[in-house]
Amino acid sequence: MKKILVGLIFASVLSCGGSKTISTEDTKTHSEHTTTLNNVQPEEASISMASIQKSMEYLTSDELEGRATGSEGIEKAAVFIEDFLKRNNIKPYFESYRDNFEFEKRKSRDSDVTETIKGFNVVGVVEGNDPKLKNEYIILGGHYDHIGKGKVVDGDSIANGANDDASGTIAAMEFAAYFAKTKTNKRSILVTLYSAEEMGLKGSGHLAERLKSVGLNAYTMINFEMIGVPRAENEAIAYMSGYERSNFAETLNRYAGEDLIGFFPKAKEFQLFMRSDNFPFFKELNIPAHAISTFDFTNYDFYHHVDDEADKMDYEHMTNFINKMIPALEGMMNAPTKEVILKDE
Repeated sequence: MKKILVGLIFASVLSCGGSKTISTEDTKTHSEHTTTLNNVQPEEASISMASIQKSMEYLTSDELEGRATGSEGIEKAAVFIEDFLKRNNIKPYFESYRDNFEFEKRKSRDSDVTETIKGFNVVGVVEGNDPKLKNEYIILGGHYDHIGKGKVVDGDSIANGANDDASGTIAAMEFAAYFAKTKTNKRSILVTLYSAEEMGLKGSGHLAERLKSVGLNAYTMINFEMIGVPRAENEAIAYMSGYERSNFAETLNRYAGEDLIGFFPKAKEFQLFMRSDNFPFFKELNIPAHAISTFDFTNYDFYHHVDDEADKMDYEHMTNFINKMIPALEGMMNAPTKEVILKDE
């Protein structure tokens, strides 16, 4: 989410929410809803806590210096993501994994002097298994950049961006790896990881325009934004920005078999629909495009803070949420018709 939200966020944060106790069975595997193909058993392909934590610890390491767009640290993050995609047999969508772009940025708030920033999104594709439906694309994404340095606390100036948004980046990566292995998706999947979100949605904006120019037959888009901490036990696990703009949430919940994605009143008040990487895809492609989050302004104190660290993530919550999303995504990906539609606001 963009820096413009900082004041709103810290005015809204009340306290850290407690973690819900999750059984080992919940976190271990997604099972009954998965069709086994090519002798891949569901338990072999399920998304593991160990994989999530391993990616988180690298992407939030001080070596990456806060993953600011244009820095050496974000280059290392991109290489890590590309290696993950290669290792999991996820092919590049373009000639390479990188979708390059550049833009002008003021050197400081008080200066009219600008500098050219070079950024790159990372884009992979998992082809669908249906001869007809594979020509329709589901876009899954998250932004892998962060702000670089933040206000110094106890000698630490690196804003590692664990919840914002290494958590969402890892979710998108893991979903792509899961479907590349199980091959249970009839529609094709684009896994899209963006840079320069923190500089005004520059990466997602560029990619949305590029996909429009090449005539991508996009069906829906989900942006995973800050899913590293749990909500209160009486709330839905996650919420969706722009909830009333489509029937996306109710469709996912039907396939999940529970109210996984809830309505969050403050999402509209804070204009979250327009402040994250889903918005350019809605604007350019005119498709249902939303951000899903579990950070609700009451359950985490470290937005754009140097203490947004890997050790503050709730890995049981992340693993539980990501695995619960699999049957929801599968149902939407495999439905014979396009069930998710935009609504008039």
